[in-house]
Amino acid sequence: MAALRSKVLITGGAGFIGSNLADQLASDGHDVLVYDALARAGVERNLAWLRSRHPQRIHWIQADVRDRTAITQAAAGADVVFHFAAQVAVTTSMEAPREDFEVNLLGTMNVLEAVREAGRCAPVIFASTNKVYGDLADIELEQQGDTYAPVDQIIKASGVGESRPLDFHTPYGCSKGGADQYVLDYARSYGIPTCVLRMSCIYGPRQMGTEDQGWVAHFLIRALRGEAISIYGDGRQVRDILHVKDAVATYVAVWKQIEAVSGRAFNLGGGPENAVSLRQVLARIEGLVGRSVRLSYSEWRPGDQRYYVSDTSAVRRVLGLPAVTPWYEGITDLATWLASHHTPIPIQAHAAAL
Repeated sequence: MAALRSKVLITGGAGFIGSNLADQLASDGHDVLVYDALARAGVERNLAWLRSRHPQRIHWIQADVRDRTAITQAAAGADVVFHFAAQVAVTTSMEAPREDFEVNLLGTMNVLEAVREAGRCAPVIFASTNKVYGDLADIELEQQGDTYAPVDQIIKASGVGESRPLDFHTPYGCSKGGADQYVLDYARSYGIPTCVLRMSCIYGPRQMGTEDQGWVAHFLIRALRGEAISIYGDGRQVRDILHVKDAVATYVAVWKQIEAVSGRAFNLGGGPENAVSLRQVLARIEGLVGRSVRLSYSEWRPGDQRYYVSDTSAVRRVLGLPAVTPWYEGITDLATWLASHHTPIPIQAHAAAL
């Protein structure tokens, strides 16, 4: 159970999800140490926003998780560690696999060892990925208009569950998957309370999306600027998207109920009710910006999943989570935020929900 006032360490705390979580925990009265190398463009704005909102609660250290001394010092007094710091792009991992390994796997080992050496048994809650399940090529799909759908009706209704065998593809899948397994094993081997959340596509305010990561925000930013959007594949690939406020609520709930979930991995996404294809999202964006978007198509990328939807029933049942934000409402929220921060182009408030 989370203490009334705790010392929280968030690696990657200036990033998209990390900054939203830091804001929530600081608002709840906790002292938050944002540990971030500020390597990703734009995250310094998130840090400035956090410090302006919570000058007494937000503390900051610019450091890399590959720096064992720095992370050991940062973790020494922590009551809980949320580990988001990572190399996040599959494409980058293909180009620089050693760096991907060092950040994602060695960096996670440094975090775990820092907590173990501190001797406080602080919970470690790790941001993993659906990529640990591989490309899911064995799931037979059929084309249904602008989407792919599983032929298997159980998968279609519920999504991919945690019982799915792990199958690491690409260096990114290997590094995140290996880290995922180390985090779980530190609960078994050392008694450190840990939990892994294998995330699908999280989106929302404070996301600086790129072509390689954060595609919902990337599509919106390009559309708002009147720029062309690149699609890898045919655009019918399906993801379950989850608003960041719902992701943050899950991370907080995991911490508060860590005794019940220690040593477990859960899928975290929007679930079947928020499963959408890229084409469906683009149609929604066109309705919001009031004009068509220009598209270009390229070949599928290594490890691309044509269909991934999380079965989130386990995490919602165990933690007692409420229903999540409908995807069409969440995209409107993100579009409104982006329009006020990135471009003067107005959002069409009257756009119909899909």
